[in-house]
Amino acid sequence: MREVLTLSLPKEATKMIKKRVEERGFSTVSGYIQFLLDADDELISAEDLLKMSKRAERDYKKGKTYKLKSAFDLMK
Repeated sequence: MREVLTLSLPKEATKMIKKRVEERGFSTVSGYIQFLLDADDELISAEDLLKMSKRAERDYKKGKTYKLKSAFDLMK
């Protein structure tokens, strides 16, 4: 079931959204907003990124890292 959501935005923001909808090939503003929400779900939070960075630094200091010649080596 769909529900209508009304937003109050500055005129320039509305223009920018409509321009991006057209530039990126979306048929509706709703479709573009849904795309943004889905993309937002896949973002890493700053907190998670910091945790990952600290873990990587600990692993590096413990010698638990590999020196690779290229990204292709990751797939071997």
